[in-house]
Amino acid sequence: MTADAAVVVLARAGLPTARRIAAATGGEVHAPASVGEADAPIGEVAPHLRELFAAGRPIVGVCAAGILVRALAPVLDDKHAEPPVLAVSADGASVVPLLGGHRGANALAASLADALGGHAAVTTLSEVATGVSLDAPPPGWSLAPESDVKPLLARLRDGGRVRVDDADCPADWLAELRHEDGPVDVAVSIRRTRTAPATLIPQRLALGVGCERGLPTEDLAALVDDTLAAHDLDPAAVGVVVSLDLKAGEPAVRALADRLGVEARFFDAAALEAETPRLATPSAAVFREVGCHGVAEGAALAAVGAEGRLLVPKAKGERATVAVAEAPAPLDAQRLGRPGGRLWLVSLGPGDRAQRTRAVDAALRRVDDLVGYTGYLEPLEPEIRAARHGFPLGGEVERCRFALELAREGREVGLVGSGDVGIYAMAALVHELAADEPAWQGVPIAALPGVSAMHMAAARAGAPLGHDFCAVSLSDLLTPWAVIEQRLEAAAAGDFVTALYNPVSQARRAGFERARAIFAAKRPASTPCIVARQLGRADERVGVTTLAELGTVEIDMLTLVIVGSAKSRAWRTAYGRAQVFTPRGYGEA
Repeated sequence: MTADAAVVVLARAGLPTARRIAAATGGEVHAPASVGEADAPIGEVAPHLRELFAAGRPIVGVCAAGILVRALAPVLDDKHAEPPVLAVSADGASVVPLLGGHRGANALAASLADALGGHAAVTTLSEVATGVSLDAPPPGWSLAPESDVKPLLARLRDGGRVRVDDADCPADWLAELRHEDGPVDVAVSIRRTRTAPATLIPQRLALGVGCERGLPTEDLAALVDDTLAAHDLDPAAVGVVVSLDLKAGEPAVRALADRLGVEARFFDAAALEAETPRLATPSAAVFREVGCHGVAEGAALAAVGAEGRLLVPKAKGERATVAVAEAPAPLDAQRLGRPGGRLWLVSLGPGDRAQRTRAVDAALRRVDDLVGYTGYLEPLEPEIRAARHGFPLGGEVERCRFALELAREGREVGLVGSGDVGIYAMAALVHELAADEPAWQGVPIAALPGVSAMHMAAARAGAPLGHDFCAVSLSDLLTPWAVIEQRLEAAAAGDFVTALYNPVSQARRAGFERARAIFAAKRPASTPCIVARQLGRADERVGVTTLAELGTVEIDMLTLVIVGSAKSRAWRTAYGRAQVFTPRGYGEA
């Protein structure tokens, strides 16, 4: 099933079916507010569909097929790149793959039909005739881009068969459409050289790599390209990139796997040392360095197993080595070694799911583990299936250490924070810990930004950040008050619009009063100020006041305060709503 499917429903009658589809696929329900509660709200339907399509998200529309066709027609371009798009009737009886049939739509239609008790209306000619398609091979196989399959598909449509040469790697999935007479129509090969009108490429090759720390990614890529070309090996035949676990954090290794579109997997030294009898070029020097007699050859052989063989012995570059081993059948990377692990720093935004970025939604669906303050984890939607590791408020160091260690062990980990994880949150602490601990320096860290409280408060109240601005936290738990006061004085003197985070607590009020006095000494009493509490939550409250009145407003730790500059202005709309903006000077030009 497709875990990132967007199940779009446009009428209340289809909502039960949409929820069944989301449950079956692990996807999420997208619907206008008029339809009912959904995982993701829809404003305008056509732009929403196009955005999903452009992001490569599979779309299952519980709606008329014509709606999907008309919305997506202007953005259709390359059928080889389009994501699956399906139309499902409101009762689930009919499932029609409209686009991306050979990129998963047909298979998804069949699965949904089984789940819903309906009928999959598959219309692509080869699958109607035989149940399989040459141009949609199963996982572990690909069709060479230059293959001429149209005549073959036409023959299959008319009840004919094709001759397949798969002596080196049996393609049992083609059994229903093959015969043994005549010239070869389809060759199964790992070579670049083509010998038939169509070539199917099995991912039988394990690419073993070793490299020095900090090797530029382009250097490793060039060595691999040269090695594969010298042995007439097609890069599409590579099923996995493998190495010693000490190299799990090397960007060059991970980048190589991404470039080839495969996983990077890693073995410990003992697993590689067990392959010593099969190595072509064992090295005592390598053993002294890392505990095994060969990294590139050993990793490649460990990946292909006892029935595999070393196809290309170690090739040396200036700072890297590569070797290639061949398995008897396409490789399943998920079963090999362990993954490299990654730590995603995930920004949840201000609390409203609609304010989360698509990248964050995708990360929440893909990670194995979610780590964070329990209050941030509990509201996350139940279809996010990652294991959740909640920590109490104040356990920042412990949760960051825990997340780094999980990632070091090979897990895909999401460390969550509210607002933007890089603003007064966990991102800086993660980097601080990793910088001081060699064991974590190999963990890939990727930050996904979000909507901060400062940005959302500004958006709710107009455009106060239209000119230069800064942010200052008034919490003196980690920063001495003398330093905070120095920064407030500088912000006031520079006439910066200033966002005040953590303005007060139960035990700390004097700092906010001092901050107000600092700004009052530099700015007019009428300077507009924004007071925003519980942003993005059900009891959100955003108000506009003046610097003179700011001391009378109720403020707590759930509040953010934005103090305008001397040029910030407040005005009221025709409906009486207070708005604040800070002009940049365009109107004066």
